[in-house]
Amino acid sequence: MDYGGWYDFTTVDKDFRYTTKIGFCAAMGPPGGGRSAITNRYTRHFNVLYIEPYSVVSMNSIYQNVMDWMYRSNPKIPYLPAVIAMRDNIVSATIQIYQQIQT
Repeated sequence: MDYGGWYDFTTVDKDFRYTTKIGFCAAMGPPGGGRSAITNRYTRHFNVLYIEPYSVVSMNSIYQNVMDWMYRSNPKIPYLPAVIAMRDNIVSATIQIYQQIQT
C-alpha cells in the first residue's frame, strides 16, 4: 500500500503490480477466537472506528421498526395478519441468533 502496489509472487519474475485509483475498506473484530491482531504499520492506512455493541433493548427497537417498515412497504400485496402477529417472535429469534454468533 505504501508503494502503490504489490509484488505478484505467482509470476516467475515476481512482477510488481501497480494499483491506481483504489480505495480500501476493511472490517474486523477484535483479536481472539481465530482473529489475528494487525500491526500499527498496517492500521495507519485506515481510520479505525469502534462501535459499542448494541443492547438487547436497542436491537429489539431497531428490528421491530425494520419489521414494521417491511410490513407497510408494499401495500399492493399486504402481509397476512397472522404473519404480522409473529413480529415479536421473529425479532426475538433474530436477536437470539445474533447473540449465538457473537459468542
